[in-house]
Amino acid sequence: MSATPVSSAKLLGVSSYEEQQKTKSTSRNGEDMGKQDFLTLFTAQLKNQDPLDPVKNEAFVAQLAQFSQLEALTNMQNSLDKFVSSMSGERMLNSTALIGRKVAVADAFAQLSEDGKLKGSIDLPFGASGIQLNVYDQRGNLVQELSAGPQTPGTTPVTWDGKDAMGNPVPPGLYRFKAKAVVNGATTDVAVNTMSTVRSVVSNASDGSISLELDGGKSVLLSEIKRFGM
Repeated sequence: MSATPVSSAKLLGVSSYEEQQKTKSTSRNGEDMGKQDFLTLFTAQLKNQDPLDPVKNEAFVAQLAQFSQLEALTNMQNSLDKFVSSMSGERMLNSTALIGRKVAVADAFAQLSEDGKLKGSIDLPFGASGIQLNVYDQRGNLVQELSAGPQTPGTTPVTWDGKDAMGNPVPPGLYRFKAKAVVNGATTDVAVNTMSTVRSVVSNASDGSISLELDGGKSVLLSEIKRFGM
């Protein structure tokens, strides 16, 4: 009766080099080599070097210098990451002071003022032969249609008296402007800037940018705001 051959590895209770490397790689969970790992490996290298061909002093110093540079760069990156995170938190904290304030935003909903009026402005760098201004409520219903004659180049202020097409005062709420202008003989849509109230501030985790959430749910980047009010 022949016996089943047993490998020397199994007999001695040891594993192969490939298995050891696989186990070591798995146990590290993908971590990068740290300072202690490098020093341990470097010490082992010195202990097991060929006595007839030892590591030269220049090579020894060069390896230490390379590791020192790598460690310095890693520490610098960590410091920069902490600095950016700190600055982002500070910007977020400072931006919360804008909650409740008004900012000029194009095509946004705005609350009727205490005197029942809604004001805005239109940028017309080339002027216009005429303007048509429509007012909509928060449900998208057309409330009033207004028109104006020729406009000179620049910023044109617009005001709605808070009354519908029948001349009746509209109820308090959020309203928005939409406008068209005749510029150089062509009718085109133009943005109407209104003062909308900031309701909340949001920080974008991906790039650290700050967004403002306004009346009516519109969101706009803080960097795009050019005018603030009370």
